[in-house]
Amino acid sequence: MNFFTRKTTWSNLELIYLKLAIASIYILIGAIFWREVKTYAGILGILFGITVMISMYLWIKKMKENM
Repeated sequence: MNFFTRKTTWSNLELIYLKLAIASIYILIGAIFWREVKTYAGILGILFGITVMISMYLWIKKMKENM
């Protein structure tokens, strides 16, 4: 299927979800002050899960449109 060689175009609105997913997991992994971030870990984990699912849905939808 050549999944990694296909070219797609993304609008800024569609990239918001991918950026949110990356930012939320980055905060979880790179938290230096874990005690302060610990209270928000659940919320960030949920945000990461939701935004990853939305990003993957949009990506697969775009891949199908270009086939």
